[in-house]
Amino acid sequence: MYVVCMVDRREISAWRPRVPGVVEVFHAHYTEYAYPMHVHDAWTLLIVDDGAVRYDLDRHEHGTPDDTVSLLPPHVPHNGSPVSEHGFRKRVLYLDLSRLDASLIGPAVDAPDVVDPLLRLRVGQLHTALAHAGDELEAESRLAFIGERLRGHLRPRAAQRQRPPDRGVAPRLRELLDARLVDGVSLDEAARLVHAHPAHLVRAFSGAFGIAPHQYLMSRRVERARRLLLEGMRPAEVASATGFYDQAHLNRHFKRLVGVAPGRYRNSSR
Repeated sequence: MYVVCMVDRREISAWRPRVPGVVEVFHAHYTEYAYPMHVHDAWTLLIVDDGAVRYDLDRHEHGTPDDTVSLLPPHVPHNGSPVSEHGFRKRVLYLDLSRLDASLIGPAVDAPDVVDPLLRLRVGQLHTALAHAGDELEAESRLAFIGERLRGHLRPRAAQRQRPPDRGVAPRLRELLDARLVDGVSLDEAARLVHAHPAHLVRAFSGAFGIAPHQYLMSRRVERARRLLLEGMRPAEVASATGFYDQAHLNRHFKRLVGVAPGRYRNSSR
């Protein structure tokens, strides 16, 4: 007779990215651990990749089935525990009130679990972007769309009154990205300079040019990196000269757009 003993597993990773509004990124795999009742001073945006979580919020029980995005409001007590002995694997973003304002707390208490596969996909993509230093513009763009979609679920009537895309802001943003190719620009700063809401700005740019702002910026940087590599500069020097966070950041985007690593591309030059 064999007896299977489950091990209480607690694996975590946490960091604070350089993205305005994101207080913390938290990834965890728990088996037996259960959260006691507690509060946060930030919004808790939660997706579960494996298993499921049950929790109490405002004295009502909730759960996280497939494709669910859970949004727990600040200052409202909640707990959390695994549904089965296999535990759960989750990814969490803690967002401050600059991303989602306090007027949404009431609707979020009433309906914290949103079944929306597209929103779930976008939250996962945001976590991927946040894992790589140097991809802050992509992360900010994805966060803007996520905030807009969450507001649409929590305040659907207000979402219906959004302005149609203004394509006039797209050329102004492209000029700004070209001028700040090396130094870069945050989405919030770009929105202030171009006088447009961040999500509206990204949507207008993508609609006008068929490419997202962060993709445009990276492709222009890679284009400049190619020229410098063919002039004989080393990849580490090129990364610094073209606005990449470090050589690894250059390598990842260069290989994705060119198909080979920068060093191999440089060595191919005659």
